[in-house]
Order: sequence, then C-alpha cells, then structure tokens
Amino acid sequence: MEFIIIGLYIFFLTFILLYALAELNLTFVYLRDKWKNRGDQEKSFDNDEDKPTVTIQLPVYNEFYVVERLIDAVANFDWPIEKLEIQVLDDSNDETVDIIANKVKELRKKGIDIKQLIRPNREGFKAGALAYGMDLLRGEYVAIFDADFVPESDFLNRTIPYFYDKNIGMVQTRWGHLNRDYSILTKLQAFALDAHFKVEQRGRNAGDHFINFNGTAGIWRKKAIVDAGGWQSDTLTEDLDLSYRAQLKGWKFKYLEGVESPAELPVTMTALKSQQFRWSKGAAECTRKNLGKVLIKRGIGLKTKLNATFHLLNSFLFICIMSLVLLSIPAMLVINQFPRFDDLFRNSLSFFFITTIILGIIYFVSNKSAADNFSVALFKFILFFPMFLALTMGIGFYNAIGVVEGYLGKKSPFIRTPKFNVTTKSDSLKANKYVISSFNPMAIFEFLLVLYAGYGIYVALKFENYYMLGFLIMIAIGFSYTSFYTVKHASAAK
Repeated sequence: MEFIIIGLYIFFLTFILLYALAELNLTFVYLRDKWKNRGDQEKSFDNDEDKPTVTIQLPVYNEFYVVERLIDAVANFDWPIEKLEIQVLDDSNDETVDIIANKVKELRKKGIDIKQLIRPNREGFKAGALAYGMDLLRGEYVAIFDADFVPESDFLNRTIPYFYDKNIGMVQTRWGHLNRDYSILTKLQAFALDAHFKVEQRGRNAGDHFINFNGTAGIWRKKAIVDAGGWQSDTLTEDLDLSYRAQLKGWKFKYLEGVESPAELPVTMTALKSQQFRWSKGAAECTRKNLGKVLIKRGIGLKTKLNATFHLLNSFLFICIMSLVLLSIPAMLVINQFPRFDDLFRNSLSFFFITTIILGIIYFVSNKSAADNFSVALFKFILFFPMFLALTMGIGFYNAIGVVEGYLGKKSPFIRTPKFNVTTKSDSLKANKYVISSFNPMAIFEFLLVLYAGYGIYVALKFENYYMLGFLIMIAIGFSYTSFYTVKHASAAK
C-alpha cells in the first residue's frame, strides 16, 4: 500500500509539472511572436462594397438584466445595414422573452434585420440553439456573442478582413472584463483569464497549434461549421468540440489579442463554480471524443499533438490537485513509518516548487503585458498570484467531480452562468432574481476539506515535514475562501 500511495503522489506531481512545462513553452512562443509582430498593421476593407453579409447569433436564456445591453451593442455595429442580420436565439421562459420582443420590434422599425427565434423545445441547449439558427441564417459569416458581452462597434471591421485567407475558418478575439474591479473574486478571474487569452491563445496560434473558439466573441466562416459536422450537443463545451473537429478537417484559426470584446465576469461564488464545473466537465468530454482522433491524425506534427494533448487534458489538473490533497496525510504517515521513502518524497516535492515557479513566470508575463510599467506588474503579481493559487485549489473539489463525470460519460444538463449586470462596487446583488439563495450542500464538503487540511498541518508539524506546510496552508485557505463565499453570496440575495 505504501508504494501505491507514494507512487500516485509522484505521478500527479509529475503530470502537473509536465503541464506547466508545456505552458512555459507557450509563454516563450508568445513572447517571441509578440516581439516579431510589434507594429503590425490590422487588416481592413477598402470600401463597403467589399464587405460580405454577416449574421450575428445571440444565444440567450433568461437574461433579464443584460439582454437589451447586448442587442443594442450589436445593432450599433459599423456595418452596411443591408449586409447585417441579427438572430436572437431565445430559449428564455421568463420576462426576457417580452423584453427581446419589444427590442426586436423597435429595431426592425429602423430597418435592422433582427429576428427573435424561439425553438419548439430546448433540446441541445446552447449547441441546439446555434444549430437551429444555422438552418435559417443568410450570412456567409457567423459572429456569436453570449449575453454578458458588449462588443465594440468596430468588431466586424477588425475581424472579417482576416477571412480573405480562404483557409481561415474562425477568428477569436480577446475577452475584456467590464467588472474586473468589482471584487477580489472578479480580479482573480481576470488575472486567470488574461493568462489564457494572452499567453495560451496567442502562443498556440503563433506555434501553429490547435486553439479553441471560446464560445463567444468570435466569428466563424459558415462553411467551416458545416464542413466540421455542425454544432453538436454531446459535450458541455460545444465550442471546444467544434474547434477541434474543424481544425482536424484542416481549417485554420486566427487569434486577435489586439481586439478586445468586453464582458461581465461572474460575481458570486456559486455562479463561478457553475461555470467552472461546466468548462471542466466539458473539456473532459471533449477529451473522450477528440483526443484519440488528434493522436492518430496524419499530417499533424508531434509538437502540435503534444500541445493538443495537454490542452484537452487541462481539466485533469483538478483531479491531480484533489488527489494530492487527499493523499497528503497518508503520504506523511507512510514516510513517518517507512523512512526509506523520505528522500524520494522530498525530491518529488521539488516538482511542486518548480511548477510554482513556472506558473509564476507565466502569470507574471501575462500580467506584465497588460500593466503600465514593471513595478505595477510586479505589485499585482505578488498580490494576486498566491490568492489565485488558493482559489484554484478551492474550486478543485467541485471541478474534479465534473471531470470524473466527463471521463465516465455521465451526462448532465447545460447550466448557464447567470448574468447580473453588476459592474461597479455600488451595484447590489440583493433581490437579484438569478442569485441562488438556497444552501449548497457542496459547501459542507468544502468545509470538511478545510478541517482535513488543518489536520494535515498538525501532522506536518508533528512529524516535522515542514516542506508540506505551504501546500497544506494553501489548501486550507482556498477551501475556506470558497465555502465562506458560497454561503455569503447565497445569503446576499435574501
């Protein structure tokens, strides 16, 4: 049994280290590409006659607080009115339906081609809604925005020209954050997402590796969607799934870091957990569906296959984290009883410290690229990086459950992330109809993990395993944070 415990511990530490090394490689590629492309000019149209017909798809479900803001934003696009179509794919069952109907009526009087499309049923959730709209649209290109986005009026002018390259199937833009400074929770989310949209997406794109459509703030060539098999609802991340199917068909993607599409970050812990659970489980489902196809596909280089492997397995990190949490105390007990494992265990823990340093480099680079100067970037990094690590561990339990379900093929409904139109510190969540006020039993398990980590700290001190203290303290802080704010945000709606 002692060999199994120590072996598993080393395995999970090794996987996390390998993943971090893959991310570090992307960081180097990102920096190289950023330096080489400094000063590049954006593509543009010579005149309106060259502009193609574009359809904007807005998949919405009960977006009482934000749907008008979204529709107004896309209706204000700087694009010839006769070449613009807007589909509001409305799956709502609350007052949102009437809000959309009134807004559509208002805009149609202005000559805008906008339709409210209501399906007979909600089969397939978001993927089903997008597929339903595909059968009715008239545009050659399809831009998609979730309800929490407020795209700039020049979005199409800055993205469509890249489709002059006939091999380009999708153009993705960078997410901005309307409510970055609302709370510590939103600041930490922005801190994490900036690394994905700066280092990961641009790094993969610059390295000619597979990237993913992020489900929103991107635009597709209709032909690429059809060629890849269309929208499919057998995973919770239909965007990642379609991305891989399209790229396996030979379509190229373009990522534009310089084009920002502002959006609203989840402001409650429950909303964040729901979003992260869906992303993590969906990634696991996409791994089951697409990883084997990538590995056996001819014509794809080894580097791209390795990158795609770690890309698709990114949610496996949560299984690694939770396994290390649960194995930490048994591992210390084994070492105390069998001292011959001590050196091996200590050496393997060096993987943890190396990984932390690598992640620090990655997140500092992404943070530095958005800051005004080095000192600002360093201050933000020192402040947010430890809190980000704690939050990642704190949501690890919930996400790990989703990943296991995804690998096992257990299906669950698409639970949308509620949008609250909360962007400033003066905005209140009280009486907001989309805030879940009921008690979440998962908070009990998170609290038990706090106690477990606390006992682990006691064991580490008792056996003088001081090299475990940092990890265990981080676990205790992370689960304390998530369980506390789960309860606090639920009670705020009452």
